Amino acid sequence: MVVFLLMNLYAVSISYAAPYAAMVMDARTGQVVHSRNADTRLHPASLTKMMTLYVVFQAIERGELSLTKKVRISKHAASEPPSKLGLKAGQRIELKYLIRGAAVKSANDAATALGEAVSGSEAAFARRMTATAKRLGMKSSTFKNAHGLTQSGHLSTARDMTLLGRRLFYDYPQYYNLFSRRSTDAGVRQVANTNRKLLGNYRGADGIKTGYTNAAGFNLVASAERGSKRVIATVFGGKTSSSRNARVAQLLDLGFGRVNPRLAERKPTRIAPVTNEKPKIIKVVISGAVRKSPIPKMRVAKTVPTPEPVLVAAVDQAEVEAVLKQALAEQAAEPIPAVTSPKPVLRPTNIVPVALVTTPQPVAVAKASTEPRVVSRKSTSGRVWSVQLGAYGSKFEAEKTLLTAALSNLGPLEGASRRIAPATVNGARLYRARFVGLSQADANKACSRLRARSQTCVTVSPGS
Repeated sequence: MVVFLLMNLYAVSISYAAPYAAMVMDARTGQVVHSRNADTRLHPASLTKMMTLYVVFQAIERGELSLTKKVRISKHAASEPPSKLGLKAGQRIELKYLIRGAAVKSANDAATALGEAVSGSEAAFARRMTATAKRLGMKSSTFKNAHGLTQSGHLSTARDMTLLGRRLFYDYPQYYNLFSRRSTDAGVRQVANTNRKLLGNYRGADGIKTGYTNAAGFNLVASAERGSKRVIATVFGGKTSSSRNARVAQLLDLGFGRVNPRLAERKPTRIAPVTNEKPKIIKVVISGAVRKSPIPKMRVAKTVPTPEPVLVAAVDQAEVEAVLKQALAEQAAEPIPAVTSPKPVLRPTNIVPVALVTTPQPVAVAKASTEPRVVSRKSTSGRVWSVQLGAYGSKFEAEKTLLTAALSNLGPLEGASRRIAPATVNGARLYRARFVGLSQADANKACSRLRARSQTCVTVSPGS
């Protein structure tokens, strides 16, 4: 009878065993040297945190947040089941400690807090994870949370996770050492690496991530380097942590035996990051002063009525050029009348500053000229820095660049004014495209985000 019960229990355990999948890749070339069920969609468990961390590294690179940012822990994050750091709702902790907790300890509360810090909610962050995965070529992965606990539709493959492991190594080498730490300071306490046994027992192993749930079994993406060879091996559905580690060691050995060290290294191409920003309806004032600051000029004698604002729904290069061409045509057809009265005295009480998104005020003409007008504005303490997007051969190109950047809804540029500063360089007339009226911090942050979008940008100190 006892034997019969034991046999039944064994049969049940086999029937509920997680499906097995594996892949081995030459990390230097991306060449697959072994695979089994590599495209079967399975539960990734805490391998999910590899994608969580990839998106967080992207956000840091874009200037969306910093390693020292204090993150407030939500009730949702604090309530996540183990493995966890034991964070409390309302507690504040630096982002770098959450990263360490997720990478080394595989802490679920830390992973959820990271997602909320980047995207505002875990659901929004999961959508960003999925979109980022698609851009990386992870065609079969969909994410529903930041930690990897079993959830309907939260699936990946051995192939996708192997690709992601390679991306972490090449795209963010400055953070990759996290995955090889046997232990680390996670702010609230010292934590041990869930992958420390493989790290300690396999020569050359330096990462990456373990995972386990009942539905997934014991998963692992591992990377090791020996001489000029680097191999990544992935296993889904291990029966125990020890048998999984043994299988991964066998696969790494297989990889080192098959990869060709004479093949040239082929690094993956970096992808454009997915962001949280959504297109917004922005009012852009189109008038005779379109090529200059949007701030109204001082009142003198004559005024030029301002037409109704044009609504631009999102940044579209063709639409931007069309709007600018229309504005220039209108300006050429209706030249600004000359004023022969003496140069007026600037009266600060008549100056009405406006931001980019505002109801337009009447524009007064001080002097007919093709040069930029000098505009007085109320001083704002510390907002004396500028950013320059380049120097162009025509005012049209300079204004097109400024308007495109303004329509991209960069937070640090809020309240800044567009200005075109002419200059003669080596006998050539150039037009410098600048945003003025920024604090030093906003100028640095704006340039960081613009460079992430492949836009040239330099900060300009006061008086430069």
